[in-house]
Amino acid sequence: MQVSVLTGVQHIRLAERPVPTPAHDEVLVQVTAVGVCGSDAHYYREGRIGDYVVDGPLVLGHEAAGVIVAVGTEVSDTRIGQRVSIEPQRPDPTSAQSRAGRYNLCPAMEFFATPPIDGALAEYVLIQSTFAHDVPDDISDEAAALFEPLSVGIASAQKARISAGSSVLIAGAGPVGLVTAQVARAFGATEVIVTDIDASRRGNAEKFGATRVIDPAAEDVRAVTVDAFIDASGAARAVIDGIHAVRPAGTVVLVGMGGSDYPLPISVIQNRELLLTGVFRYANTWPIARELVASGMVDLDAMVTARFGLDGVEDALNADRQPGSIKAVVIPGLSKETNA
Repeated sequence: MQVSVLTGVQHIRLAERPVPTPAHDEVLVQVTAVGVCGSDAHYYREGRIGDYVVDGPLVLGHEAAGVIVAVGTEVSDTRIGQRVSIEPQRPDPTSAQSRAGRYNLCPAMEFFATPPIDGALAEYVLIQSTFAHDVPDDISDEAAALFEPLSVGIASAQKARISAGSSVLIAGAGPVGLVTAQVARAFGATEVIVTDIDASRRGNAEKFGATRVIDPAAEDVRAVTVDAFIDASGAARAVIDGIHAVRPAGTVVLVGMGGSDYPLPISVIQNRELLLTGVFRYANTWPIARELVASGMVDLDAMVTARFGLDGVEDALNADRQPGSIKAVVIPGLSKETNA
């Protein structure tokens, strides 16, 4: 099979590898679509994300969908031919965090495209059968691949305690901010305010769930009053301004990956008794993602702005620098001549 391999900073090459054989609890998935995440671009451009350092060849890509073509000995062969969305995690089921239902926090987690675990930019991948979630025929391969970033939005909205009538401020109108805005509306939020310094991104937010957009360079974000603030930007100024916008007993959720340390307005957090928490991936979100997309409450297909084959992965990783880009998708089998 063909595999796209990161072999060094800003260096990708196609390689041939044997098609893997599923273990007893695994399925072999023929990959049909892989979304390109900001983390993939970070590994490509910088060779690391925080403490995660690429120190050898690595296959990127963790937003994936495909078709099951083979199964392990403990998996029913009725699953062969099933279209699936891949939840790209392999936790230790015996860890304390996994037993508590927080398997995303398992210290022994093996996660796609996180060094040294290979990801999904390949023609075939293996995944434990329980993390290969079936999808109905009316959900596209591309949307099924994007259940992964959608799951980040679901986890964020859950942590923010969004329910009917809630108001929420979201900083950052990239892919995660856009799916989070859609989830917030689906969860019943009646006021969804999205901030971004980029005008085109603010325009995207208006198309994907925002009831109001703000240019933080031109308006005072602290003048807003909301029940919850979700940061999907990673920008220190956005986080601090967002905290100031939350009413007493509200919630602050940090999702964006920015600086590892910056000062927070502690007196505001204390005096308003704000709940401040983070989001690290997700757990038990795929069934919710499937229902949100199937019902039409979340539109993932409209977020796809470019498509590439395995021979165009470097272009896909740089697509976020193109005007109007929201989400690039890699489709194994698509050639450079037919990249769209």
